[in-house]
Formats: sequence, structure tokens, C-alpha cells
Amino acid sequence: MKNAIGREIPERIGSRDVSLYQAAFATLRCDRKAARYQKGAPQHEDKVLHSIEAAIEATGLSDGMTISFHHCFRDGDFVINQVLDACAKKGLKDLRLFPTALFPAHAGVIDHIKAGVVSRIEGSMNGPVGAFVSQGGQLSEPAILRSHGGRWRAVEAGDVEIDVAFIAAPQADAYGNATGIHGKTPCGPIAFSAVDAQYAKHTVVITSDLAPYPVYPMEIQQGWVDYVVVVDEIGDPQNIASGTLVLTKSPTRLLIARMTADAVVHSGYFKDGFSFQGGAGGISLAATKYLGDEMEKAGIVGSFGMGGGTKMLVELLQRGLIRTILDGQAFDLDAVESLRVDPAHIAIDPGMYANYDSRGCATYQLDAAFLGATEVDLDFNVNVNTHSDGQLLHGIGGHQDVAAGAAMTMITIPALRGRIPVIVDAVTTVTTPGEVIDVIVTERGLAVNPAREDLKDRFLAAGLPVRELADIKAEVDAMIQPIRRPVFGDEVIAAIEWRDGSIIDVVRKVEGFE
Repeated sequence: MKNAIGREIPERIGSRDVSLYQAAFATLRCDRKAARYQKGAPQHEDKVLHSIEAAIEATGLSDGMTISFHHCFRDGDFVINQVLDACAKKGLKDLRLFPTALFPAHAGVIDHIKAGVVSRIEGSMNGPVGAFVSQGGQLSEPAILRSHGGRWRAVEAGDVEIDVAFIAAPQADAYGNATGIHGKTPCGPIAFSAVDAQYAKHTVVITSDLAPYPVYPMEIQQGWVDYVVVVDEIGDPQNIASGTLVLTKSPTRLLIARMTADAVVHSGYFKDGFSFQGGAGGISLAATKYLGDEMEKAGIVGSFGMGGGTKMLVELLQRGLIRTILDGQAFDLDAVESLRVDPAHIAIDPGMYANYDSRGCATYQLDAAFLGATEVDLDFNVNVNTHSDGQLLHGIGGHQDVAAGAAMTMITIPALRGRIPVIVDAVTTVTTPGEVIDVIVTERGLAVNPAREDLKDRFLAAGLPVRELADIKAEVDAMIQPIRRPVFGDEVIAAIEWRDGSIIDVVRKVEGFE
């Protein structure tokens, strides 16, 4: 079957029926969410357990069940490995892993897949686990990747039923209230797991800092929590800022960032009350800095900046250039500290941020967004999941949610990475459809989606280097030798969900190269 953007999708993916992607906002629902589990608790209940193994026994976790985690420690997380190691010791098999994301720190998951402890994964995979799954034949069913908002929607809709939610909490009390912004190892907001805690059959908070009752802010509430486990360590906050989360020093990338800020200034959205979100890449961080300078020069105060919180965003708040930060996760320790001390830095959960099945997302209030990509194509489709070699190496994050929500969505990319062209005829994997992408910014100029002639006219009037995307591609292709493209087999190793639960694309096993 082919979906609305021409991608070939199987009728079934693993054990699930498939709903084909139609359009960005084709399926606005009005019905009931899935029911939560209802439990009562006796007076003065003692929820504290002495080990993760004890929590596994208390929850009745058994073969074939689904366990969930958040990723707010990013590459510094210890809890996923701790829990899976404990499951392996207990002899558990065939578990479905439902994390918000996996990182290189979770390479140990590979051994648990080989041993049969984990047989399915539904969650973004960054690095080694994604590369391993890309080999094919490793999981009993294709992996499922969702956006931040898409994951929240899936839980509330009953698409995924969680048996046990394990929640890493930098600080918690003995009754289960938990937060990520206080404690020995604060990591920022942990409300990614709020929906897990509310809908799971059993919820276990794992903390390294058991504090007196009540712990606040109560990102995870006592009424959602069955057990609290105290361990020595749950994660290393120093590894929150890893991978792409470094301000670029590349002259080429700084040029792209400068051009991005200039485009925002001349977009028609740049005025008092302006709102924006940048991505986590080095170009986006630089663009945030340049945009702040332009706001100060123009005397503009924005209504809010959206996080992942970063030092750059915090500095705009401290300079009085934005009134608030809405923040779903911290991308560095400056953001964690700001959340702790500044009431205008507001922690939000992915439901408020980006849940498609809600009465309104924060992303829908964005004027502008600038995001990254591994590839873009001539239809303005964007790939953030796979590389040109077909390997599944990245998650979706909030990319789909922000791109669909912002009034102007910009993709910032170098036209070449090494000798690999980033602009292609058709992206290897469609993560975000071209209909929600307005501008592509490269060091060789800006390309504007034909549906946004209003932006094109404004940019031309301002003297910005507007070009056709096909012309930029042709210019780059003339400079390099054609690269060997992957040849895909029939085996589907992962499915990419759109925000509404429909399938926008699949990732197939690479059989070789042209």
C-alpha cells in the first residue's frame, strides 16, 4: 500500500494493523481516551523497597510484558541498564522496551536482545542500538518510533499498554512524589514519564535521593506510584549535554545560523510577543544566539522560547528578551539550574507540549522554529532518523510536533557533510512531511516551499539569497562523485509513526549498495 506521500507501507507491521498517513492534520479525533487503572491504597502504606529486584517481584513483572522509561538523563542514564540487568538475573524473557529514547549509554540493551530478554522496542534509538536493529532479524517485531507528542498520544489512546513504568527520579519522597530539578543529580524535567505513571498497571520510582515528604514540584505524583526504590546512582547529569548539543564553531555552519536569524527577522513574525523554538544541534544553538542579538537590537521582547532548555535560551530569559521558557527537558546543566531558581522557566509535559489528541499544543503557539535534518528532498520532506546509508541512528524527538505546529518551520543544514550531499531527490526515510516545512537554509542560500510565496516575497525584498532547492542540489552534485545508495530488502526493521498514529514511512533492512 502507498500512503499520501507515496511511501510503500505493508498492510501489517508485526502484529498490528496499519493506518496510512494521509496529511498532517487529517485525523482530528473526538472520542474517549483509554481508561487508567484504578487502585486504592491503605492508610500509612510503606512504598519503599530495598532493590530493583524487589520491585520486579512486587509488580509481578513477567515474560512478555511492557516496561517503560524516560530519557531525561540522556547519555548519562543508568536506570535502563540497571533494570534490564535485574530482569536478566530474574530470567525474564520477551520484554517489550518502551523508552522515550535510547542513547549510546544503553548499548547494553544489545546483549539483552541477543539473550532474548528484550524482543521488541518502541522508542527512539540514538546510536548503537539503532545500528544493531538495522541489521535485521534482531527483534520479534519491527521497532516503532514516535515523536514526543506521538508517544504521549499513544499511551492515552491505549495503543501501548504499560505493565511497569520505571521512573528515574533525582529526588523523591517515600510516598512517591518525585522531581527532576532537585536532588544529588538533577537532570531537569522528568514529566515525560507522567503519562506512563498514570496509565501503567504498576509504577516504580527509582531515586538516589530519598527526601522528606513532600518532595516538590510534584512532576510525578504519589497517587500514581506503587513503589519507591532507593539506589546509589541513577545517572550522570554531566552527560546530558552530549552529541549534537554543542554550539558550532564551523564557519559554514555559523553562516547558516546567521542566515536563519536574518530570515526570522524578515519573516513578518518578528515583533513583540514573538515565540520560537530551536533544535538541539550546533547550528540551531548559534541561530538562537544570533536571534537574541537581533531581538535586543530591535527592542523586541518575545512571549516565550520553547525548550529543550539550553544555556543560550536561558541567557535570553535573563537578558529580558523573552518573558518565559516552556521546557520539557533540559539539554544542559544551565537549564537545570534555571528551572530551579527562575519561576519564569516553566517545566511542561509532552502532553501540553505536543499531544495531537488534545485541545491544543504549545507547539501550535510557535511563530518560528529552526530544526536540523540528516537529509531533505526536493519535495521538502525531512529525514532525521536514518543516514544516507540506511542505518537507523537517530530518534524523532519533537521534530514532527514542532514542524507541524510552528507558523514558520525552517530546516538548517549544510548542503554537504563531508562528501555526502544532504539534499537528495527522495529522502531515505520520511520523518516529517514537506507540507509542514516552509524554508530550508543552507550555506548556499535559502529555499522556500512553493506553498509559502508570502515568505519568498519578504525574503527577496530584504535581499536574502533565495534560491530554488533543485538549483542548490544541482550545484552541489556537480562538485562530487555520486555516492553509493543503499539497496533495501523487504524486511521492515522499524516503522515511523506520524503524530496521529498513522505510518508515514518504514525503515527496511539494507541488503547492499548500488
